[in-house]
Amino acid sequence: MVIKVYIASSSGSTSIKKQQQDVMGFLAANKIEFEECDIAANEENRKWMRENVPEDYRPSTGNPLPPQIFNEERYCGNYEAFFDAREDNAVYAFLGLTAPPGSKEAEAKARKEQQ
Repeated sequence: MVIKVYIASSSGSTSIKKQQQDVMGFLAANKIEFEECDIAANEENRKWMRENVPEDYRPSTGNPLPPQIFNEERYCGNYEAFFDAREDNAVYAFLGLTAPPGSKEAEAKARKEQQ
Protein backbone atom coordinates (compact mmCIF):
# COMPACT_ATOMS: atom_id res chain seq x y z
CA MET A 1 0.00 0.00 0.00
CA VAL A 2 1.36 3.36 -1.02
CA ILE A 3 0.28 6.64 0.49
CA LYS A 4 -0.07 9.23 -2.27
CA VAL A 5 0.06 12.94 -1.46
CA TYR A 6 -1.23 15.13 -4.28
CA ILE A 7 0.60 18.45 -4.22
CA ALA A 8 1.11 21.49 -6.45
CA SER A 9 4.83 22.23 -6.85
CA SER A 10 4.17 25.68 -8.26
CA SER A 11 1.37 26.88 -6.01
CA GLY A 12 1.24 30.64 -5.47
CA SER A 13 -0.46 30.13 -2.12
CA THR A 14 1.86 30.12 0.89
CA SER A 15 -0.88 28.40 2.90
CA ILE A 16 -1.02 25.48 0.46
CA LYS A 17 2.79 25.24 0.38
CA LYS A 18 2.94 25.12 4.19
CA GLN A 19 0.20 22.48 4.36
CA GLN A 20 1.97 20.32 1.76
CA GLN A 21 5.29 20.62 3.62
CA ASP A 22 3.55 19.83 6.91
CA VAL A 23 1.99 16.60 5.58
CA MET A 24 5.11 15.37 3.78
CA GLY A 25 7.39 16.36 6.66
CA PHE A 26 5.26 14.43 9.14
CA LEU A 27 5.16 11.34 6.92
CA ALA A 28 8.93 11.45 6.37
CA ALA A 29 9.68 12.02 10.07
CA ASN A 30 7.53 9.01 10.97
CA LYS A 31 9.09 6.87 8.23
CA ILE A 32 5.76 6.43 6.46
CA GLU A 33 6.48 5.73 2.81
CA PHE A 34 4.64 8.01 0.42
CA GLU A 35 4.60 9.08 -3.17
CA GLU A 36 4.45 12.74 -4.11
CA CYS A 37 2.06 13.31 -7.04
CA ASP A 38 2.48 16.77 -8.53
CA ILE A 39 -0.72 18.14 -10.07
CA ALA A 40 1.04 21.24 -11.43
CA ALA A 41 3.55 19.34 -13.57
CA ASN A 42 1.38 16.37 -14.52
CA GLU A 43 -2.10 16.80 -16.02
CA GLU A 44 -2.93 13.11 -15.41
CA ASN A 45 -2.29 13.56 -11.66
CA ARG A 46 -4.48 16.67 -11.59
CA LYS A 47 -7.31 14.93 -13.43
CA TRP A 48 -7.10 11.78 -11.28
CA MET A 49 -7.08 13.75 -8.01
CA ARG A 50 -10.07 15.89 -9.00
CA GLU A 51 -12.08 12.87 -10.15
CA ASN A 52 -11.32 10.77 -7.06
CA VAL A 53 -12.00 13.20 -4.22
CA PRO A 54 -15.47 12.05 -3.06
CA GLU A 55 -18.37 14.40 -3.73
CA ASP A 56 -18.95 14.96 0.02
CA TYR A 57 -15.40 16.31 0.42
CA ARG A 58 -15.33 18.70 -2.52
CA PRO A 59 -15.57 22.44 -1.97
CA SER A 60 -18.95 23.99 -2.76
CA THR A 61 -17.31 25.96 -5.58
CA GLY A 62 -14.23 25.17 -7.63
CA ASN A 63 -11.97 22.14 -7.48
CA PRO A 64 -10.42 20.36 -4.50
CA LEU A 65 -7.09 21.96 -3.60
CA PRO A 66 -3.89 20.18 -2.60
CA PRO A 67 -2.75 18.57 -0.47
CA GLN A 68 -5.10 15.61 -0.93
CA ILE A 69 -4.11 12.27 0.58
CA PHE A 70 -4.90 8.79 -0.73
CA ASN A 71 -3.92 5.25 0.24
CA GLU A 72 -3.56 3.77 -3.26
CA GLU A 73 -7.06 4.45 -4.67
CA ARG A 74 -8.79 5.03 -1.29
CA TYR A 75 -9.37 8.67 -0.34
CA CYS A 76 -8.02 9.49 3.12
CA GLY A 77 -8.70 13.23 3.27
CA ASN A 78 -7.41 16.76 2.84
CA TYR A 79 -5.09 18.78 5.07
CA GLU A 80 -7.77 19.61 7.64
CA ALA A 81 -8.66 15.93 8.08
CA PHE A 82 -4.95 15.04 8.33
CA PHE A 83 -4.40 17.78 10.92
CA ASP A 84 -7.35 16.55 13.02
CA ALA A 85 -6.06 12.96 12.85
CA ARG A 86 -2.60 14.11 13.91
CA GLU A 87 -4.04 16.05 16.86
CA ASP A 88 -5.96 12.91 17.91
CA ASN A 89 -2.91 10.62 17.50
CA ALA A 90 -4.84 8.75 14.81
CA VAL A 91 -2.77 9.38 11.66
CA TYR A 92 -2.15 5.69 10.95
CA ALA A 93 -5.89 4.93 11.14
CA PHE A 94 -6.56 7.99 8.96
CA LEU A 95 -4.13 6.62 6.38
CA GLY A 96 -5.55 3.09 6.60
CA LEU A 97 -2.29 1.74 8.06
CA THR A 98 -1.50 -0.27 11.19
CA ALA A 99 0.21 1.82 13.84
CA PRO A 100 3.69 0.51 14.68
CA PRO A 101 4.24 -0.94 18.18
CA GLY A 102 5.36 1.72 20.64
CA SER A 103 3.73 4.61 18.77
CA LYS A 104 1.34 6.91 20.63
CA GLU A 105 -1.46 5.69 18.39
CA ALA A 106 -0.77 1.99 19.10
CA GLU A 107 -0.62 2.69 22.84
CA ALA A 108 -3.89 4.65 22.76
CA LYS A 109 -5.58 1.83 20.84
CA ALA A 110 -4.31 -0.77 23.35
CA ARG A 111 -5.64 1.30 26.27
CA LYS A 112 -9.03 1.63 24.57
CA GLU A 113 -9.23 -2.14 24.00
CA GLN A 114 -8.43 -2.84 27.69
CA GLN A 115 -11.39 -0.75 28.90
